[in-house]
Amino acid sequence: GFSSYNGGGMNGTSTMMDFLEEPLPGVGTYEDFNTIDWVREKSRDRDRHREITSKSKESTWALIHSVSDAFSGWLLMLLIGLLAGSLAGLIDISAHWMTDLKEGVCLAGFWFNHEHCCWKSNTTFTDRDKCPEWKSWSQLILGYGEGAFAYILNYFMYVIWALLFSLLAVLLVKGFAPYACGSGIPEIKTILSGFIIRGYLGKWTLIIKTITLVLAVSSGLSLGKEGPLVHVACCCGNILCHLFTKYRKNEAKRREVLSAAAAAGVSVAFGAPIGGVLFSLEEVSYYFPLKTLWRSFFAALVAAFTLRSINPFGNSRLVLFYVEFHMPWHLLELVPFILLGIFGGLWGAFFIRSNIAWCRRRKTTKLGKYPVLEVFAVTAITAVLAFPNEYTRMSTSELISELFNDCGILDSSKLCEYVNDFNSTKGDDLPDRAAGPGVYTAMWQLALALVMKVFITIFTFGMKVPSGLFIPSMAVGAIAGRMLGVAMEQLAFYHHDWAIFSGWCSPGADCITPGLYAMVGAAACLGGVTRMTVSLVVIMFELTGGLEYIVPLMAAAMTSKWVADAIGREGIYDAHIRLNGYPFLEAKEEFSHKTLAMDVMRPRRNDPPLTVITQDSMTVEDVETIINETTYSGYPVVVSRESQRLVGFVLRRDLIISVENARKKQDGIVSTSIIYFTDHSPPLPPSSPSMLKLRSILDLSPFTVTDQTPMEIVVDIFRKLGLRQCLVTHNGKLLGIITKKDVLKHIAQLANQDPDSILFN
Repeated sequence: GFSSYNGGGMNGTSTMMDFLEEPLPGVGTYEDFNTIDWVREKSRDRDRHREITSKSKESTWALIHSVSDAFSGWLLMLLIGLLAGSLAGLIDISAHWMTDLKEGVCLAGFWFNHEHCCWKSNTTFTDRDKCPEWKSWSQLILGYGEGAFAYILNYFMYVIWALLFSLLAVLLVKGFAPYACGSGIPEIKTILSGFIIRGYLGKWTLIIKTITLVLAVSSGLSLGKEGPLVHVACCCGNILCHLFTKYRKNEAKRREVLSAAAAAGVSVAFGAPIGGVLFSLEEVSYYFPLKTLWRSFFAALVAAFTLRSINPFGNSRLVLFYVEFHMPWHLLELVPFILLGIFGGLWGAFFIRSNIAWCRRRKTTKLGKYPVLEVFAVTAITAVLAFPNEYTRMSTSELISELFNDCGILDSSKLCEYVNDFNSTKGDDLPDRAAGPGVYTAMWQLALALVMKVFITIFTFGMKVPSGLFIPSMAVGAIAGRMLGVAMEQLAFYHHDWAIFSGWCSPGADCITPGLYAMVGAAACLGGVTRMTVSLVVIMFELTGGLEYIVPLMAAAMTSKWVADAIGREGIYDAHIRLNGYPFLEAKEEFSHKTLAMDVMRPRRNDPPLTVITQDSMTVEDVETIINETTYSGYPVVVSRESQRLVGFVLRRDLIISVENARKKQDGIVSTSIIYFTDHSPPLPPSSPSMLKLRSILDLSPFTVTDQTPMEIVVDIFRKLGLRQCLVTHNGKLLGIITKKDVLKHIAQLANQDPDSILFN
């Protein structure tokens, strides 16, 4: 049957011989690359809370301590929001400046980016991007900006700066913080499920990730800063947890904080506090109680407002890509929106397969040994291909902003170069018009940009630099969407008498909004890659401020998810978790196979018997031999080898620390000393050496199932309670053990995947 946890023997009575009356440093903690025991952590927190509540009635000081303990969570959320928002603002401002540095410099002050430089200008100029204070590198070095030689010099400087930024990023990551590379979301999902990766959320990772994220984004590589900002925010959360004992000493409580920090990360990445909370809930969190929901929202709001106050004019306005479409969408437009959803799903599935194949190749061949060379090669190819095309030369965020834009009368963009006929213009609404030469030029440039982004992103994501996937995915979708939108607009203009347009699109009317198609395409491609649905739609409407476009966004997001799921079940983050062999048990997937606990447990039929410790008949030397000869994380404790009746479970780490400490500090403990886990010492001859009582480290109520328990119930127990291991019994006798790793290997085997790809427990 199933047993409940009552504190793991912490309340066991102790005698003079029990030197563990005071907890030892290290007992109850976990080794690197191990899974926490959620049940034990939650039980400890309940005990701590009960103790504080009972003491609060005794004195005023204890009452103040109780109140401060209750409010410490909210204070921690405030600090996380402030720190994450400040760092995001710093990253945003620095990346904007360094991206523009590739093209030129501001004479009014080198610290101004292109946009700010032109704002400061007092002279009148026609093109908003060409103010006299901003000088391209050719103007600065040669004194003129036109002509072939000037173009070549600007091209050369662009490539040199891009290589310098990316090389600096990869060298810093390689030298100081190897965990600072990539997006960080697959590892954060795994950590939130209870896995421990020491240093992944540490101070060095935070410092190096912040610096290298600016460098990687500025280099012009096909990556975004949104995923890495979630990692940065979680680092902030983890570091600030150390200020509060309640979170420092409890791994489960710390993971509640990290869930909120992840929400704050998405909030500063997109200016989307509600979407951030939903992303944390839908995509990364394993355990998300109601109080964490409200705290996450608070942290996300604080982070968003901190970012806004630091950088009010950057991409951090409360909406990242503000859009104002003047015409509502028509029901018939759902057909092209669904087509964009299909494209997003196909692109997502194609990207995941190609990227995972490339990353696997990187791991198994010599390619993985030369990360600096790989970054150099990919940056060189990206920069050389990007410069000639204005849509790949500009930063990806600027590109998306331009594609989302609805053409107004004053727009100077090529995308808005239509054959003008302003007779029928009412206010700011422009009628559908014939495309001019600028639009046709923009279309083939966007087609080339689409091909480049589709392929170069496959090789960029997973390199040894910080790299997010949100913005490149959105760019692919926005390009495809804008092109489809322009095609629909021209179709409606030239064929307004067709049956599909006749009811709602009369000549001279503004029917089709190409910017809306770009927005829907961006959502479709992001959904296809990440398999987000609700959180994606909310992020998109917070991102653009377009509340009335929820139906088109939802239609595209759901279609892209269905199409991508039909080709491959995993999103990009789950695929990377599996690639790295992390022990992540997906809560959303159903287990439908008819296997039993006895089919999965170890030892198997021909294996050596299960390694156990007896409750009162083994010496210190016997236990040390077991520890040295095996690598298990813990050992069942039984009455005797003959009876195999279960007493409890003891963790390897606790056993090692306790035995080592006893040898050093307790008189009379030698190799022949008996270790016992019972309340009273066993009867021994008077000449025997001192005995060692270790009852306080024994978990007296480990989870047990019978050998006939269906595996779907066992998998459910592991998921819902976050177990590390579960013991298998038959008629009350111990038969075997099932660990989280065994469960994952079993699931992999049934899905025709390699069970040995699960590397950790």
